[in-house]
Parts: sequence; C-alpha cells; structure tokens
Amino acid sequence: MNFRIDSHQHFWKYDPLEYPWIQLEWPIRKSYLPIDLKAHLDEHRFSGCVAVQARQSLEETNWLLKLAREFDFILGVVGWVDLRSDGLRRQLDALKGEAKLVGVRHVVQDEPDDDFMLRPDFQRGIALLREYALTYDILIYPRQLPAAIELVRRFPDQPFVLDHIAKPSIGESAIHESTIELWRTSIRELATFPNLCCKVSGMVTEAKWKAWKNTDFQPFLDVVLNAFGPHRLMYGSDWPVSLLSASYSEQLGLVTDYFNKLSATEQAAIFGETARLFYGLSTQAGVG
Repeated sequence: MNFRIDSHQHFWKYDPLEYPWIQLEWPIRKSYLPIDLKAHLDEHRFSGCVAVQARQSLEETNWLLKLAREFDFILGVVGWVDLRSDGLRRQLDALKGEAKLVGVRHVVQDEPDDDFMLRPDFQRGIALLREYALTYDILIYPRQLPAAIELVRRFPDQPFVLDHIAKPSIGESAIHESTIELWRTSIRELATFPNLCCKVSGMVTEAKWKAWKNTDFQPFLDVVLNAFGPHRLMYGSDWPVSLLSASYSEQLGLVTDYFNKLSATEQAAIFGETARLFYGLSTQAGVG
C-alpha cells in the first residue's frame, strides 16, 4: 500500500511578536493548527505530514512535538535547535526521547552572510546531528547554493534535504536561459551527492501570487526531475504559507499534473515513499 505524505507544512499560534516574518498585509496572520490541515489531507488521501519549524526557538520545537503526540497524522517534526551553541549537545540530549523528532532546520535564507553554513560553529553543530539520527533541511535562496554544495560535500554521511528547490524566482513573465542558469548548474551539482534529497515545495510563493500558470513551473520542475530523479524528490505543500498564492488543492494540482507522466511507482516515491525513507517515518499511526 502506498502512503501519501505531505513532507513540508507548518503550524503556528499567531503572535506578531513571535512571527515577525508574516507581513502586515498577508492574510495568513492568524493561527493554523492540526485540525485546519486535516481536512486537506483527508480530501487528497494523504496519510500524514511532516511539521516543520516556522520560528527559531526550542519552545516551538517542543510545542510541535506535543502536537505530534496528540495527532497521529503528524508523522514527524523538523524542529529547531541552536546549532551554533556550545550547549547544543544538552539541547539534543533533552530531545532524545522524542521519537517523532526526525530533523532540524535553520532559516539560513535570512542570514546576511551567504557563507553562513560554512562557519565553524554552524558546521560543528551539523557534525553532531548524525549521532542523534537527525536529518537537516536546507532552507536557502539561490545565491546561497554554492555554500550548500560545500556543506553537503563536507558531510557525506549526513542526510540533507533541499527545501523548496532553493526558491528560484519563478515570477518572471518569461523564463530565459540566463534567469535560471546559475540555479540550474548549482542544482545539478548538488544532485551529484547521494546524501541529498529535494523537496518539490514552496514554489507557488516564488511565482506571481494568484496569477501563475502551471507552465510557469515546468522549466524548474524539469531541472529537479532530471537532476535528482523521482526517487530523491518529495512533495510538500508548504501550507499555510502557500495560501498566499494558491489553495491547497491548486498547489497540489500543479505538481500532480506535472508528474502524471511518470510511472505509478515513481509518483508514489515523490508523494510519500521518499519522505518516509528519508525521515524514517512510521506510517502506521497515520492510516485513517
């Protein structure tokens, strides 16, 4: 039986002080909780999801884990720990009993230093993750891809996943070769490392909000499919951030339409099996 998994979504209790990145004019300035997502998962036959951090605090990580204990369909949590801290081992030891903590993430895209991931303190933290059987989600913009390539090169035994195909600009009215050449070249180089997967997620917010067409995404999806192959791609909705540009059904539809040309086995990998294997998810709890 194939288990469909949304590998990337968020929950939050909205507080403008805790989520300053949510801008004043955005309609997502409200709380989004498991009950709000469950209807979408059920409608589209998803067995469960992976909840990913949306603010950089241990408090949020523990709250997401509490939700995961309460709701079986939350199959895993990608939380946050301070990878640069001298007390990182204590933080990880405190979380060691949390079976649904499957990975961690830092919001590197907001760091002004494009080589942030190559700093010695950050890399010291990355070096500890394998000991705790934790994956790492890479959240970056295209300008930070060279650092990501070097990071993955330095840690060949650490499982990495690239979030949102590295957020290339899809909002151009016409896609020219020069627009995506650096991104495409870097993606192809990243894909040569077998310890890295890629999330087909977060694309609609890099396009023209509410005004995109499915064909806008084809050049980018062509690149990641050819580079990674279907068995190293995983679908993620990026809900509720994705609501800025598309409904849950719309953003899922554009990805589904593109991958319809693949075999049933390849589609099953993208929409669940890759995420299950990468994060080591137990899908039994999420069966409805």
